[in-house]
Amino acid sequence: MLEIEKKKQGLQSRLTNATFQFSPLLGQGLYSAQYFIKSQTIVKNWLPHQTVTMQFFQRESNLTVCGLDECIALIHTFADHPEKLLIEALEDGDIIQANEPVLKITGHYESFGFLESMIDGILSRRTSVSTNAKDVLQAAQGKPVFSMADRQDDYLTQTGDGYASYIAGITRIATDAQGLWWGGQGMGTMPHALIQVCGGDILKAVELYQRQYPNEPITALIDYRNRVVEDSLMLAKALQGKLNAVRVDTSVALIDEYLVSKGLTGDEYRGVNPTLIKALRKELDEAGHPQVKIIVSSGFNPEKILRFEQAKTPVDLYGVGQYLVKIRTNFTGDLVMLNGQTQAKVGRAPMSGKRLKKVPFPIV
Repeated sequence: MLEIEKKKQGLQSRLTNATFQFSPLLGQGLYSAQYFIKSQTIVKNWLPHQTVTMQFFQRESNLTVCGLDECIALIHTFADHPEKLLIEALEDGDIIQANEPVLKITGHYESFGFLESMIDGILSRRTSVSTNAKDVLQAAQGKPVFSMADRQDDYLTQTGDGYASYIAGITRIATDAQGLWWGGQGMGTMPHALIQVCGGDILKAVELYQRQYPNEPITALIDYRNRVVEDSLMLAKALQGKLNAVRVDTSVALIDEYLVSKGLTGDEYRGVNPTLIKALRKELDEAGHPQVKIIVSSGFNPEKILRFEQAKTPVDLYGVGQYLVKIRTNFTGDLVMLNGQTQAKVGRAPMSGKRLKKVPFPIV
């Protein structure tokens, strides 16, 4: 299992090539842009053994770079004679700045050139997700965050996104796939669907869950009837101390009936909001259920979390989905050296990479 502190232990702690379980189709060019494959063929047949340096960078600052171990493993797995390549890289989890190279590859172009677009894509997505996760955690100010990003994109993205979130510090995940590369396991209790199948009876859904999983703590999804406070109190009383937490996931299209009964009907009271959560905490405590934790979800991002924190909202855990997987940066790879001499298109040049470290081969 990869430890969170791995980046402090040096390059020898990088993930192994086998960790990423690449499909052999990557080596066959299925996911490579055709013009890279054609260029590789031309160079191999007409301009072989040209030594080039390719560098990868992006144009945003204060990002958490991620995907480097994956890219290195990709190169070691599919490049021709990867042992002859010089690979220099930062580490997953490093904070990077605009126009800072995070990866440089030096060797014969025909050996690795066709991997360029895949490397760009890996670095762009993993760095975006890892930085998004970092921003969410900073806004949460020490409170845990649960990644619900499994439902926001194609299922094939779950494993890489889960790893990128982990690099930033998110260890609570929804699916086992999100933890595949680092050893995490999915968590969670019930969706709205279970309550619906129980005819809208939340207590029945919880009791069936308890019967099926008697040794697991119970977290009840509590907004099904739009009566968050009423139903939380009902469950806490019925379960006699066995209710671990409630998750509030009220749609922004609704105002909870508790708030409506208090005459609070403005737009600021729609969905999950600080006033509702404070009222829920107060009612639970006064009814003798201070042990019941409050989890919130539905549209949370750093701005919304920070608003809750500034209002001192008694949240125990934030569930975040869509924000985590938004693409916020794009990496590009450029050839900048040819046979030891600077050679690049106008506007590009070799960038200083003082923090880059040589990556040993092989990583087994």
